Amino acid sequence: MGNRAGRTDFEWVYTDQPHTQRRKEMLAKYPAIKALMRPDPRLKWAVLGLVLAQLLACRLVRGLAWRWLLFWAYAFGGCVNHSLTLAIHDLSHNAAFGPGRAAHNRWLAVFANLPVGVPYAASFKKYHVDHHRYLGGDGLDVDVPTRLEGWLFCTPARKLLWLVLQPFFYSLRPLCVHPRAVTRMEVLNALVQLAADAALFALWGLKPVVYLLASSLLGLGLHPISGHFVAEHYMFLKGHETYSYYGPLNCITFNVGYHVEHHDFPSIPGCNLPLVRKIAPEYYDHLPQHHSWVKVLWDFVFEDSLGPYARVKRVCKLAEDRL
Repeated sequence: MGNRAGRTDFEWVYTDQPHTQRRKEMLAKYPAIKALMRPDPRLKWAVLGLVLAQLLACRLVRGLAWRWLLFWAYAFGGCVNHSLTLAIHDLSHNAAFGPGRAAHNRWLAVFANLPVGVPYAASFKKYHVDHHRYLGGDGLDVDVPTRLEGWLFCTPARKLLWLVLQPFFYSLRPLCVHPRAVTRMEVLNALVQLAADAALFALWGLKPVVYLLASSLLGLGLHPISGHFVAEHYMFLKGHETYSYYGPLNCITFNVGYHVEHHDFPSIPGCNLPLVRKIAPEYYDHLPQHHSWVKVLWDFVFEDSLGPYARVKRVCKLAEDRL
């Protein structure tokens, strides 16, 4: 358990991300893909159902012992809250109402944020744009761990701790790597979230609030669904920086496993990503893919070649038309 991981630096490349060129080729060859770039009318109802499920759970946990509250926060609430963060991910791409009604998507994301317990949706949108535009970009893509993370979390035990603490790294890393001005939407997101938390505490006491926060911390930490954090862009095979997963957990994660397809076509909602692969299988079937997010986590912890440093990085020129 004390052996250091093999990597001592990121995998630096001097080429553009592969998704841009593949997108151009596929759209020229398969114009039908453009028809998939339409809103998902079911997304708003899925969000409503998940939020109501957590509201019902908040009512039910009021009388539970703390140990059972934490158990259900991991086993049930963690799945729901993680699913809601992935709904927020789709909403950052205007998946529910389309780009023509961007404000509707933003406010639905704020609503989806409520069970998460802390304001998240508006800040995620702000930085996720850069993740797509500057994939692996040094100092621009805050999805890539810092050098401190790569240097410190280099043994199996430390990598395991890093996975447990993922919610903290994802929330604090942008402030260190690429701090940006607070937006009006972030302020509104925070005010709505604080009001909702206060109302829940006033109505049902402390346990429901702790349940929601624990659901987020546990569900986004060392949890089977959290395997997608590592599966998406950590370099399991040299030369490949994005990977897809086509397993059953896509059913509760808005098809986030179709991640190569998502980076090829960010404007296609998760519900239509399997159709991209169906239309153009020759672009995806030969690529390396993951079959289990749990195995991804296991390999990440115990394989010396894997760790926070196992990411592709590139130097990107900052675009002038900042969003």
